[in-house]
This record gives sequence, C-alpha cells and structure tokens, in this order.
Amino acid sequence: MPRTELPIPEDVDVEIDHLDVSVSGDNGSVSRRLWYPDVSVSIETVEVVADGADESAEDPDTESVDAVVIESDADDAKTMSTLGTFESHVSNMFHGVSDGWTYEMEVFYNHFPMQVSVEGEEVVIENFLGERAPRRAPIHGDDTQVQVDEEEITVSGPDKEAVGQTAADIEQLTRVNDKDVRVFQDGVYITQKPSKGGA
Repeated sequence: MPRTELPIPEDVDVEIDHLDVSVSGDNGSVSRRLWYPDVSVSIETVEVVADGADESAEDPDTESVDAVVIESDADDAKTMSTLGTFESHVSNMFHGVSDGWTYEMEVFYNHFPMQVSVEGEEVVIENFLGERAPRRAPIHGDDTQVQVDEEEITVSGPDKEAVGQTAADIEQLTRVNDKDVRVFQDGVYITQKPSKGGA
C-alpha cells in the first residue's frame, strides 16, 4: 500500500474535515481540498527517528509525532502521481504557514512615472504609459500581503498559489502586446521568485 508520512512541524496546527485540509501557523492559514478516488488523507501518530539520533544505526532511537498520512489501496501510475502531488501540496502548506512565500517585483519606466499603491484587496497602477484610467489587479488569498516601497514591490503570504497568482496578475497588468518591448520596457516585473522551501 503506497503511504507517505509528513510529520507536522512544531507550532503548526492541522485539521482535516472530510476532504478539506486546513493548516495554520505563525504566518497565517491555508486550506485546500485534497480528493482523489482511493486516496485518503488523515492525521496519525507515527514513529520517526528522534532528533540527534544516528539514522544509520541498526536500531536508532525513535519518537512519536503527529503526521499527515497520505495513502491508497491502489498503486497505478495516476494514483501514485496524485500521492506525490498531495505530498507537495501539504509540504507547501507547512512551509507557507511557517516561513511564507515571497515574490520580489520591481517597477521600471522610461517614459511615464508610474504610481503603484494598494487599495483594499487590489493593487492599483496609475499613469502607466500616460493612461488616465488606473489599472487594477486583485490580491488573491485572505492572508496575502502586498507592500510597495517606491519602485520595489513585495508579495508575500502563506498560500503559494495565491501569492504566485497575485504577482503574475500584477506583472500581466502592465504587459503591452502592440509595442516593441525593446523600446517600451515600462512595466512591473517579477525579479525574484520563492526558493524551493516546500516542494
């Protein structure tokens, strides 16, 4: 039976309500529905090698910890792939509520100075290429934060997909299809994506 055990980090709480997995920590909370036929996700107490113990020893010291357990009675290729995907999702949730995910962005302009601000749940860009009407992009996720410091923008939060989608939407907001990018480089661009902290 394929089975993956993901020990729950300290200062992280996990609740599983039928198909919904909710993870919370110092950096916020994330919920996700994990469902696939014949795949179960549960919380169990498991034995792991104790901190500081020699893993190569014949009988290393172990300790009991709570873990998210992902398992299935099936072992076909699609199910195995889904188990791996679920493992990545849970690892990313652990990392997100503990350390967070961060995108760094930068504002570039040669022709018209842009003003970038946050209004409620939107990022607002004014004076892009001299336009009178402001451009707006939604901030995804309840705990996603957008900070603007002159030409530098930081998008951060516990939900990897919400943070990434917010950054992508901001970048897309200033993409111009009918101008020569060698001349018109004005825009907001992602300069640094998160390191692989989760999966």
